[in-house]
Amino acid sequence: MITLKINGLPVAVEAGSTILEAAQFLGFPIPTLCHMEGLSPYGACRLCVVEIGEGPRARLVTSCTYPAEEGLVVRTASARVVRARRMVIELLLASCPQSRTIQDLASAHGVHQQRFRQEHEDCILCGRCVRMCEEQMMAKAIGFQGRGERRTIGTPFNEPSAQCRQCGGCIYVCPACQLRCTYNEPDKAICGACANLPAPCLEKEGAADMLCYMSPCVACEIKR
Repeated sequence: MITLKINGLPVAVEAGSTILEAAQFLGFPIPTLCHMEGLSPYGACRLCVVEIGEGPRARLVTSCTYPAEEGLVVRTASARVVRARRMVIELLLASCPQSRTIQDLASAHGVHQQRFRQEHEDCILCGRCVRMCEEQMMAKAIGFQGRGERRTIGTPFNEPSAQCRQCGGCIYVCPACQLRCTYNEPDKAICGACANLPAPCLEKEGAADMLCYMSPCVACEIKR
């Protein structure tokens, strides 16, 4: 077992655990986007950043890829961490403002302004689809291409892939494919309307005890 401190509390976790796994197991909330249970850690979105260390040597790391270490000091919600996460959400909104997943993240983390030019991209390069295709579907039909601003996801040579079985797994896990209505102006880009609506299950007698604690609410998802 490895002993470390998370938010001032001494905890013990199994060797080989990441900071994210340790924090989630103990109930410390850390938002994620590119990370998904069942897929290998990737650390692309930087949304799961936490602060490790103390004093001037403290730094931000991605909790989904950083291993838990003996004596490590971790802060999951320091002022520095919160600022970094909100900036990441603003940048994600600029890239893909129509994504329901990113809109909900903005609402949950108090992001009320998006200060960057909207690009309306159809991909945020989170790599979920690539890892799903390779690790769960065992197909490797798609992958990353190019570098820097030319980096994209596609099939080899952008030709129809014989390995693709059209299972739809890539679409299922893609946060950019889960679209929601949005404005075109940056100052109105954050909707969050669905997050502010009362859950319809609360109107039914006896249903509140079963559904109101769920995230996302099952009844809300069906209604959409």
